[in-house]
Amino acid sequence: MVVLWTDALIYLLIVVMLALGWYLRGKEHIKRPLQQIGNSKIGMVSLVVLLFFVLIGLLDSVHFKPEDDKKNEIISLLDAFAAPLREHGEKTYSAPFATTLYSKEMMMQSDGSMQWGYPRLEFGGSHLEAPETQLMPDILQKAAYGLVQGLGLMGLLLTISLLRRGNAARPEHCQRVLAARGADKASAKAIWQVLLIVVPLAAALIHLSAYYHVFGTDKVGEDVFYQAVKSIRTGLVIGTLTTLIMLPMALIFGILAGFFRGWVDDIIQYIYTTLSSIPGVLLIAASILMVQVYMANHEAAFTSVIVRSDMRLLFLCMILGVTSWTGLCRLLRAETLKLREMEYVQAASALGVKQGAILLRHILPNVMHIVLISVVLDFSSLVLAEAVLSYINIGVDPASYSWGNMINGARLEMAREPIVWWSLTAAFAFMFALVLAANLFADVVQDAFDPRRSGNE
Repeated sequence: MVVLWTDALIYLLIVVMLALGWYLRGKEHIKRPLQQIGNSKIGMVSLVVLLFFVLIGLLDSVHFKPEDDKKNEIISLLDAFAAPLREHGEKTYSAPFATTLYSKEMMMQSDGSMQWGYPRLEFGGSHLEAPETQLMPDILQKAAYGLVQGLGLMGLLLTISLLRRGNAARPEHCQRVLAARGADKASAKAIWQVLLIVVPLAAALIHLSAYYHVFGTDKVGEDVFYQAVKSIRTGLVIGTLTTLIMLPMALIFGILAGFFRGWVDDIIQYIYTTLSSIPGVLLIAASILMVQVYMANHEAAFTSVIVRSDMRLLFLCMILGVTSWTGLCRLLRAETLKLREMEYVQAASALGVKQGAILLRHILPNVMHIVLISVVLDFSSLVLAEAVLSYINIGVDPASYSWGNMINGARLEMAREPIVWWSLTAAFAFMFALVLAANLFADVVQDAFDPRRSGNE
């Protein structure tokens, strides 16, 4: 097993989240907002979609070196599961579900003559003898087979859930399954409805990808569907690890500035005001160039392409974290200025409670709703930021899989004739689904944790 830097941070983030969930379990001020989120149909549906993306990202975060691989390359569990997509490439562009290349070439016939036409693909639709008549029926047949597999998996999961509760045939037990813990009947029904869409659709795409290039291939013949799925991890890493890096600085500096005021507040304000005055794109570009120079001068430490890409991704997360903590710091400073004047804080100070205890027991718990709201809201903006930065070549490594790199590569493809539209479409569809789910979930979290909206002080 090979543990990359970003993998280690992802594992650390999971441990921190589990520990935080264990610590906050049963606390009333957390339980009520969570119940409100659970009762929201939009919140639970968007959470299911996010968890689907997270599952793919976690599969792509477990890396190892195959024992029988002579190339000494590092792959992930997702790469192992998607081996046909990774290994069965084509010569160049091919359209979605096509059986021939997208451009005409000179082909040698069986009699030795040359003909100008569209060559057959080596993998996509190679099992068809007469693609002109067999293509569409075969696609529909295999899509239906994949949908049936997905529906069967959903039926199996539902049956297991019913049997675990015993007396599965009784209607009240069915109702308990559909009305999950912490959610009302409507939200539980919405969860099962979105699962009935996502799981069969994913099963159909997986089954079809074993025979066709579902989203076509790019200039070097690599499967676009594989690229889009592999890019999920990059988007999640940018959104989560950047937050993990920026959160401690914003939390510590914001609370200290608001609580102590005076020269402490002046220094912290000077730091984040100065940092905010520097154009973010220029600072990121300069930092990425420094990282590239460092890796070029230490080639022995970055012999693998995936290790070099992972290091650049880590530095990009660090740079985005350093440049994006100022906004949350301002919000926490303002909230702390208000909280330090509250009666219970003044009473604790008058009774001789130490300042550290006041910060941990009274200030920090009462600003966590702002932290939670900001973290969820910033996630989608960071995913979009990666796409923009990669588009202008200062984002992740060009050898990495990311939606930004796919969009960047589609610039020339959209200008050629005939137009190659599927790379841009695939990147847009996956990024749109992730960002939309994150934004919808962020709205629900904001409504649940914001005291001014929930009415809970």
